Amino acid sequence: MKYFFIIIFIAIFLYIGFFFSKKYRQRQQFFNAIILLCHKFDVEINFSRERIKNIFESLDEKIKSQLFGIDKNYIAYLSEQNALDKHSLFHNINFLKEDEKDLIFVFFKTLGRSDIDSQSKEIRTFSSRFDEIFKSAQQENKKYGTFSIKLAIIASIFILILFI
Repeated sequence: MKYFFIIIFIAIFLYIGFFFSKKYRQRQQFFNAIILLCHKFDVEINFSRERIKNIFESLDEKIKSQLFGIDKNYIAYLSEQNALDKHSLFHNINFLKEDEKDLIFVFFKTLGRSDIDSQSKEIRTFSSRFDEIFKSAQQENKKYGTFSIKLAIIASIFILILFI
Protein backbone atom coordinates (compact mmCIF):
# COMPACT_ATOMS: atom_id res chain seq x y z
CA MET A 1 0.00 0.00 0.00
CA LYS A 2 2.91 2.30 0.78
CA TYR A 3 4.34 1.87 -2.72
CA PHE A 4 0.97 2.63 -4.25
CA PHE A 5 0.87 6.01 -2.46
CA ILE A 6 4.44 6.73 -3.49
CA ILE A 7 3.60 6.13 -7.13
CA ILE A 8 0.42 8.25 -6.88
CA PHE A 9 2.28 11.19 -5.30
CA ILE A 10 5.11 11.01 -7.82
CA ALA A 11 2.61 10.95 -10.69
CA ILE A 12 0.72 13.93 -9.24
CA PHE A 13 3.88 16.03 -8.83
CA LEU A 14 5.11 15.15 -12.32
CA TYR A 15 1.73 16.03 -13.80
CA ILE A 16 1.74 19.40 -12.02
CA GLY A 17 5.27 20.11 -13.28
CA PHE A 18 4.39 19.29 -16.87
CA PHE A 19 1.14 21.26 -16.58
CA PHE A 20 2.99 24.44 -15.56
CA SER A 21 5.63 24.01 -18.26
CA LYS A 22 2.96 23.49 -20.95
CA LYS A 23 2.18 27.23 -21.16
CA TYR A 24 5.79 28.08 -22.01
CA ARG A 25 6.05 25.30 -24.61
CA GLN A 26 2.80 26.41 -26.25
CA ARG A 27 3.93 30.05 -26.47
CA GLN A 28 7.18 28.99 -28.10
CA GLN A 29 5.43 26.68 -30.58
CA PHE A 30 2.80 29.30 -31.36
CA PHE A 31 5.27 32.06 -32.22
CA ASN A 32 7.35 29.66 -34.28
CA ALA A 33 4.20 28.83 -36.27
CA ILE A 34 3.29 32.53 -36.62
CA ILE A 35 6.76 33.27 -38.03
CA LEU A 36 6.43 30.40 -40.51
CA LEU A 37 2.98 31.70 -41.42
CA CYS A 38 4.40 35.18 -42.06
CA HIS A 39 7.07 33.73 -44.36
CA LYS A 40 4.44 31.73 -46.22
CA PHE A 41 2.25 34.83 -46.58
CA ASP A 42 5.16 36.87 -47.86
CA VAL A 43 6.07 34.27 -50.47
CA GLU A 44 2.51 33.46 -51.55
CA ILE A 45 1.34 37.07 -51.75
CA ASN A 46 4.40 38.25 -53.70
CA PHE A 47 4.79 35.42 -56.17
CA SER A 48 1.58 33.51 -56.65
CA ARG A 49 -0.80 36.27 -55.47
CA GLU A 50 -2.87 33.64 -53.70
CA ARG A 51 -5.92 34.60 -51.64
CA ILE A 52 -5.47 34.68 -47.85
CA LYS A 53 -8.15 32.08 -47.24
CA ASN A 54 -6.48 29.66 -49.66
CA ILE A 55 -3.13 30.21 -47.97
CA PHE A 56 -4.63 29.30 -44.60
CA GLU A 57 -6.33 26.23 -46.04
CA SER A 58 -3.10 25.01 -47.65
CA LEU A 59 -1.08 25.20 -44.43
CA ASP A 60 0.80 22.18 -43.20
CA GLU A 61 -1.01 20.25 -40.46
CA LYS A 62 1.91 20.73 -38.06
CA ILE A 63 1.70 24.51 -38.40
CA LYS A 64 -2.08 24.39 -38.05
CA SER A 65 -1.80 22.45 -34.81
CA GLN A 66 0.74 24.93 -33.46
CA LEU A 67 -1.55 27.87 -34.24
CA PHE A 68 -4.03 26.46 -31.69
CA GLY A 69 -7.14 27.37 -33.68
CA ILE A 70 -6.36 30.96 -34.70
CA ASP A 71 -6.32 29.89 -38.35
CA LYS A 72 -9.82 28.42 -38.05
CA ASN A 73 -11.10 31.47 -36.19
CA TYR A 74 -9.68 33.79 -38.86
CA ILE A 75 -11.12 31.68 -41.69
CA ALA A 76 -14.49 31.83 -39.93
CA TYR A 77 -14.17 35.62 -39.87
CA LEU A 78 -13.29 35.70 -43.58
CA SER A 79 -16.24 33.47 -44.46
CA GLU A 80 -18.81 35.39 -42.45
CA GLN A 81 -17.50 38.88 -43.30
CA ASN A 82 -18.30 40.07 -39.77
CA ALA A 83 -16.14 42.38 -37.74
CA LEU A 84 -13.03 40.80 -36.29
CA ASP A 85 -12.82 40.95 -32.49
CA LYS A 86 -10.19 39.70 -30.06
CA HIS A 87 -12.52 37.33 -28.24
CA SER A 88 -13.43 35.38 -31.36
CA LEU A 89 -9.86 35.34 -32.67
CA PHE A 90 -8.30 34.10 -29.42
CA HIS A 91 -11.08 31.72 -28.42
CA ASN A 92 -9.65 29.05 -26.03
CA ILE A 93 -6.12 30.51 -26.14
CA ASN A 94 -4.96 31.47 -22.67
CA PHE A 95 -1.17 31.19 -22.85
CA LEU A 96 -0.56 34.53 -24.59
CA LYS A 97 0.05 37.82 -22.83
CA GLU A 98 -2.27 40.74 -23.52
CA ASP A 99 0.31 42.77 -25.46
CA GLU A 100 1.03 39.72 -27.60
CA LYS A 101 -2.68 39.29 -28.27
CA ASP A 102 -2.90 42.96 -29.27
CA LEU A 103 0.00 42.60 -31.70
CA ILE A 104 -1.41 39.43 -33.27
CA PHE A 105 -4.86 41.00 -33.48
CA VAL A 106 -3.46 44.03 -35.33
CA PHE A 107 -1.55 41.68 -37.65
CA PHE A 108 -4.67 39.76 -38.61
CA LYS A 109 -6.77 42.91 -38.80
CA THR A 110 -4.39 44.54 -41.31
CA LEU A 111 -3.86 41.37 -43.33
CA GLY A 112 -5.10 41.77 -46.89
CA ARG A 113 -6.04 45.44 -46.51
CA SER A 114 -3.38 47.07 -48.69
CA ASP A 115 -1.57 46.64 -51.97
CA ILE A 116 1.00 43.90 -52.47
CA ASP A 117 4.14 45.93 -51.78
CA SER A 118 2.77 47.54 -48.63
CA GLN A 119 1.38 44.23 -47.45
CA SER A 120 4.72 42.54 -47.95
CA LYS A 121 6.50 45.25 -45.93
CA GLU A 122 3.93 44.97 -43.14
CA ILE A 123 4.29 41.19 -43.04
CA ARG A 124 8.08 41.48 -42.78
CA THR A 125 7.75 44.07 -40.01
CA PHE A 126 5.35 41.88 -38.05
CA SER A 127 7.57 38.86 -38.71
CA SER A 128 10.56 40.60 -37.13
CA ARG A 129 8.45 41.58 -34.10
CA PHE A 130 7.17 38.01 -33.80
CA ASP A 131 10.76 36.77 -34.04
CA GLU A 132 11.72 38.94 -31.05
CA ILE A 133 8.79 37.55 -29.06
CA PHE A 134 9.70 34.02 -30.16
CA LYS A 135 13.25 34.45 -28.84
CA SER A 136 11.91 35.72 -25.52
CA ALA A 137 9.39 32.84 -25.37
CA GLN A 138 12.22 30.43 -26.10
CA GLN A 139 14.27 31.86 -23.23
CA GLU A 140 11.27 31.74 -20.88
CA ASN A 141 10.62 28.13 -21.87
CA LYS A 142 14.23 27.20 -21.13
CA LYS A 143 14.18 29.11 -17.86
CA TYR A 144 10.72 28.50 -16.38
CA GLY A 145 9.47 25.50 -18.33
CA THR A 146 12.40 23.32 -17.45
CA PHE A 147 12.45 24.78 -13.92
CA SER A 148 8.92 23.58 -13.19
CA ILE A 149 9.72 20.09 -14.49
CA LYS A 150 12.91 19.95 -12.43
CA LEU A 151 11.03 21.19 -9.38
CA ALA A 152 8.42 18.46 -9.87
CA ILE A 153 11.13 15.81 -10.12
CA ILE A 154 12.81 17.11 -6.96
CA ALA A 155 9.47 17.14 -5.12
CA SER A 156 8.84 13.58 -6.29
CA ILE A 157 12.23 12.45 -5.04
CA PHE A 158 11.60 14.22 -1.73
CA ILE A 159 8.26 12.40 -1.32
CA LEU A 160 9.97 9.14 -2.24
CA ILE A 161 12.59 9.69 0.46
CA LEU A 162 9.94 10.60 3.03
CA PHE A 163 7.94 7.45 2.45
CA ILE A 164 10.92 5.13 2.35
